[in-house]
Amino acid sequence: QEQLTESGGGLVQAGGSLRLSCTFSGRTFGHRAMGWFRQAPGKEREFVSAGSWSGDSTYYADSVKGRFTISRDNTKNTMFLQMNSLNAEDTAVYYCAAAKAGTWGVPRWREGYDYWGQGTQVTVSS
Repeated sequence: QEQLTESGGGLVQAGGSLRLSCTFSGRTFGHRAMGWFRQAPGKEREFVSAGSWSGDSTYYADSVKGRFTISRDNTKNTMFLQMNSLNAEDTAVYYCAAAKAGTWGVPRWREGYDYWGQGTQVTVSS
């Protein structure tokens, strides 16, 4: 059964760091690009970061560029999002997602993904 599970969210002070993890199970995810999205209360779910299966290609939203780093360890079926210099605007539920099978490149839009985790809450106090 294909499944994505996020962990690592929590409450952190502004300027602090968190590392999110996303474990993926099921052979469906082999060689797929994967990404992170977030959704704040009352807002649309937005793109945060995504990377190719190999990790050679990575992309970031302008709002997190230079502060967040995406990575993955395919031997452990895990993707990570290292988040540094957090601020209140980063408060949201963070979701990991797997790109649709056969997708060319690394999509940076919601419609490019068809498997989603349940989300993990990140709260940054100012």
